[in-house]
Amino acid sequence: MTGRKQPGHDYTSGGLRFLAELAAWVGAPWALWRHSIPLAVGAVALLIGLPALFGTPGDRPSGGALVSVPGIGTILMVLMQLTAATVAAWVIWPAWAAAAVTALCLIVFVTEQPRWRWLLRERGGLGGTRPGKPS
Repeated sequence: MTGRKQPGHDYTSGGLRFLAELAAWVGAPWALWRHSIPLAVGAVALLIGLPALFGTPGDRPSGGALVSVPGIGTILMVLMQLTAATVAAWVIWPAWAAAAVTALCLIVFVTEQPRWRWLLRERGGLGGTRPGKPS
């Protein structure tokens, strides 16, 4: 791979995505804790563990994941994080904070579009390989 960064890995979009992930990592277990401690722990394992284990080859600037998934898998994991952050914020935080998290997640949804297009185009979407190239 060349020294050129893939879409979505600049400081702005990566930083915004990280803030939304952080809101999910904190908010989801916090919201679930009062209902079930094992569920809260499971939420942390799911929200942090899945993206740590699974990734699309060529997407991470720091290297690959343990288990390769097609581009759509990475996109779905980001959508899971954004959904968890938004829902948890409305469950546990005051309206102004929940509105701020929701706005952040909507901004991330927009800033992720170039990365998602790249993941679907260059990493084959559902198939895991670039269309027209052998596996």
